[in-house]
Amino acid sequence: MPNIKSAKKRVLVIRKKNLENRMIRTQMNNAIKKFNNAIDTLNLEEADKLLPATMSTIDKAVSKGVIHKNQAANKKSALSKRLSDVKSGKLVISIKKDNKTIAAEKARAAQEARAAIKAENARKAAERQAAKIEAEKAKAEAEKPVKKTKEKAPKAEKAEKVEKTEKKAPAKKTTKKKEEPAKEAAPATEEPKAE
Repeated sequence: MPNIKSAKKRVLVIRKKNLENRMIRTQMNNAIKKFNNAIDTLNLEEADKLLPATMSTIDKAVSKGVIHKNQAANKKSALSKRLSDVKSGKLVISIKKDNKTIAAEKARAAQEARAAIKAENARKAAERQAAKIEAEKAKAEAEKPVKKTKEKAPKAEKAEKVEKTEKKAPAKKTTKKKEEPAKEAAPATEEPKAE
């Protein structure tokens, strides 16, 4: 870092301008890459739409002083020549796949296969659930008539049990009464002995 105040300021300003210039150059290069990618994939309609936008980005870089005007003219000329050659058939583009593209396609295909399997499993599960519900409904319908006949039988059995207990109940009461006076008599006899 310099010692003089104006030199320190120049360092800061230059650093800021350098970042701005780098940003403008990156925008220009990205526009050119997008245009070239459209041509490489034989998407000529998109390339036609991107050509004016790409040239505008290159002109903006010239106006900001990032590149020289002759370099910009060369870039614009090369882009338009490439597009016109592809359209006229002078330049034949064979679509090349790099490893990254191939890996991305494999990953996409695997993801689609997983999604298809998942959808199939979900469909089968839904079918099983529907079958289970149908079986439960059929079972419930089959049990309904049986329950009515069973309900009548337990009521009859309960009535019979009540009658039996009513008959037995008086007998039990009499035995309890006999036992209670005997117990009462025994303590009565014991009390005089204690005195």
